[in-house]
Formats: sequence, C-alpha cells, structure tokens
Amino acid sequence: MKKTIYTLLVVFLAQQAFAQDIDKIITRPYVERLIKTLSSDEMEGRATYSPGIDKAANFIAAEFKSIGLKPLEGNGYRQTFTKKKLKPVSTQVSIDGKDIPAENILVYGNTAETQVFDQSNSAGWIKLDPAKPFNAQLRALTKENKKQLVLVDPKFADVFKRIREYLAQGAELDEKKSDNGSTAFVLVLGVDTVAKDFRVNLKNKLETLTLFNVAGVIPGKSKAKEFVVFSGHYDHLGIIKSGDTDSIANGADDDASGTTAVIALAKYYKKLNNNERTLIFVAFTAEEIGGFGAKHFSEKLNPDEVVAMFNIEMIGKDSKFGKNTAFITGYDKSDFGKILQKNLEGTEFTFHPDPYPQQNLFYRSDNATLAALGVPAHTISTDQIDSDKYYHTVKDEFETLDVDNILSTIKGIAKSANSIIKGTDTPTRIPKLSN
Repeated sequence: MKKTIYTLLVVFLAQQAFAQDIDKIITRPYVERLIKTLSSDEMEGRATYSPGIDKAANFIAAEFKSIGLKPLEGNGYRQTFTKKKLKPVSTQVSIDGKDIPAENILVYGNTAETQVFDQSNSAGWIKLDPAKPFNAQLRALTKENKKQLVLVDPKFADVFKRIREYLAQGAELDEKKSDNGSTAFVLVLGVDTVAKDFRVNLKNKLETLTLFNVAGVIPGKSKAKEFVVFSGHYDHLGIIKSGDTDSIANGADDDASGTTAVIALAKYYKKLNNNERTLIFVAFTAEEIGGFGAKHFSEKLNPDEVVAMFNIEMIGKDSKFGKNTAFITGYDKSDFGKILQKNLEGTEFTFHPDPYPQQNLFYRSDNATLAALGVPAHTISTDQIDSDKYYHTVKDEFETLDVDNILSTIKGIAKSANSIIKGTDTPTRIPKLSN
C-alpha cells in the first residue's frame, strides 16, 4: 500500500513539474506574437511565389535559428525547389465564326505553351448538364486526356468565374504526369450549342519559379534515424477580390495557427532536450495550390524511417467537441490517436476522431503524401469546417481567433507526443495507397 501511494505521488509530482515547464515555455504573449506577425498585413496573405511569403519564410527561419534548431539540409532553413508554371498570354475562341469574350473562357488542364485545335483535330464539343454539380462534371472530364470544347450553362456563372479568376494567375505543371499537350479543356460560358464549327488558339508562357519549405531539426539521441515530423503550412491565399474594403486574406487560422504551433513545439522540445528520436519541424509552402511543399518534403525522406507525423491545421477556435479538445483525421487508420489519448490521461485535454468524414480531410492536407506511403501521418485540427464562415475569406484575421484554444491545443499536442518522441511508443503503419 505504501509503495502504491509513493508511486502515485511520484507520477503526480512529475505531471505538476511537466505542466509548470510547459506553461513557462509556451506562453500566451509568445504565441500571440507569432500569430500576429504571420497574419499581419505586412505578409500580404502569404500567397505562394509572392514577396509576402518570402517575408514569412524569413520570419520562421529566424525563429528556428533563435530556438537553436539545426537546418534540415545543412544550407540554411529553406528547403528550396522549383515548379514550372504556365501563365496565359492570349486565349482566343471562336464558335460559328463569332469570337467569345475573354471573361467567358476558362482553360483547364492545359500543359502546352501553344494549343490550336478545332472540330477536326480534337474530341469535339460537349455541354455540361445544368442539373448536375459543376465540380463533379469537371473532375470526371479531366480523368481523360482530351482536347475538347465544353459549353457551360449560365446557371454555373458564379463557380465558373471563381475558378477562372484562380487560374488566371497560371497553372503549375506536374512534370511527372506530363501529357505532352494532349489535354486541354476549354470551357465557354453562356453558349448553348455549336452549329457548324469552333476554333481554339491558346498561347502561354512557361516559367520556372522557386518555392521553399522552412525546416529545422532537433537530432535524436539514441534513435537518430527514426523521425517524428511536426508540420503546418505557412502559405495562404494572398490578395483576393472581396466585397469588403479589405483585400488581404491574412490566413490567421489557416494556417498561421498551425505554423505557430510548430514553432512553439520546437521551442518546447528544444528546452526539454530529452528526445530519443529525431524531431523535424517544417512549415510547408504551396498547400493551397496543390500541396507541392509537402510533396517535395516527402520525396527527400525515406518514409520507412518516419515514425509519425503531427500535421497541424487550423486550431484557432473551439472544436465541435468543446473546450480543450481537438480531432485527428484518419483516426481509425492507425493507433496514433490512441497513443496520444493515453498520454493525456489525467489531463483536461482530449482528442477525438474526425467528425467530418464526408469532407475527406485526411487526404486534403499536408499529411496526405506521407500517409499514402504508409506513415502514421495525421492532421490535428479544431476547425468546424462545416460552419466556419471565415474560412478562405479576408475575415480570417487574428481578432477572430481564440488564443486560449490555440494554447491548450499546442500544449495538448506537446504532452500527447511525449512517448513517441522518447521512443517508447511507435504508432502502427497506415496501409499504403496503390499507385
């Protein structure tokens, strides 16, 4: 009996000391400074390829350096790579001898600098069914390599214009899946039929652009070749059109909150200095335009050496489960969540399975690439995605966040990861996706 009481006392005192340490390291002023800086107007919404994202990368790298992280690749904290991008120069479409206004043309899936086609050397033309969802029909089309004219009912004007505005900035090319210019879907709004013929003439400029993740490392002691990754994406939408006077999409929750968590966790684990496994802290670029940062990062690692990935996305508000809670995407795909919850026994914080399975969130964030390779890579979030009125708007600003929620979530992650970073727990692998 005395031995049992003594053991319980030791555990209690250890938990108290742990709590005191974390409260001294991850403080409210520290977290507020990080989020306010990342979501400030000075960062101009952190759009990929913009001067604003360059400023954000410099800020994150400076934080990693002040914490004492080692650069991931030995040449600074930036993990640099390039993407090829096609930017429209001119787009001309005529139907039955009549030129179509540029604002009524949307080009999707093209990978060639020049495309010229008509009825004789293409798959001809079709019209989308106005009774079926626009996005579903577009996705179905792009599964085939075709050059085709696609007529769009005026009913779809809003979604047509949103996609057109987005693609007007250019489209990144997946060089591994190049179709050598065999695909181009040219959508025309407001034309009902093609009576005789049509002609399409597309000219684009091919650019090579530089992107960069920001990554730092705390080397492991006894299990240095086993990696635990903490990640969040630091890019957002940049400057967008809105009905408001404000045009900067600051992305405070999406995902300055997650990036802040990554930096704060790096500071905490560096202070603790008890990680047996190597810890990698990475802020990903280009999540909003295709997850290119996470894909590049994944290609540089042996997935068999990655023990777990904590991807943190949008933790700025209470979750559906209330205070001191968060959810884990893909909860049932490994025992990652069960390990985290076991480590939180005796605390007020709890993790839950993803309450939005219909949103397919597990494969919509930066955890997806490593998860597809078998890594227990999961996203932790608190966002009520089905009702978040600030998501992808200019109103996603610091003032809309609950800093207490961010603090409790960061600390919950820190405590729950303890046995994984010490090497005493290893999450089960996720079944690999077939190519």
